[in-house]
Amino acid sequence: MRASRALAVTATAFAAVGLAAPMAVATNGPVNVAVNPQAVHQGGTLKVTAQGCGHGGKVWSNAFPTTTLSAGDGTNYAHARVRNNTTPGQYHLSVKCNDNNERIVTHKFTVLAGNGAQGGLGGTMGPSSVEMQVGGGLVAAAAVGGAVFLVRRRRTSHAAF
Repeated sequence: MRASRALAVTATAFAAVGLAAPMAVATNGPVNVAVNPQAVHQGGTLKVTAQGCGHGGKVWSNAFPTTTLSAGDGTNYAHARVRNNTTPGQYHLSVKCNDNNERIVTHKFTVLAGNGAQGGLGGTMGPSSVEMQVGGGLVAAAAVGGAVFLVRRRRTSHAAF
């Protein structure tokens, strides 16, 4: 009976250490920080991934406002939208965990000029104000042209008096 009790205590101790190890690693601060895409247009969105932030964290840069890093074991992520008026060039972002750890990890990314292609939007994009003005002008020109045609048309008389 003593052997089974000792075996149970040993198994419980190993289980406790095994379950506590990932939490100890999770509080060492951010590691494996990555950015996708590496180069983004002004107004575009970056996906920032990091590991080691069990309680979430924050991501910040001069190119976008501070964003919240997701919580949970494994990979943490955040989506950051680059400001439309950000000057193109190289930038650094910083990642810090909420785990009472002062470690901050930085990563480089590039901001490209312009808004990039708006592919894949399909029918969800409406016309711009310039397109609406051009279309309105074409409709007005067609109406005026049709009225002039009708007024100037020759009248033929088939009445026999």
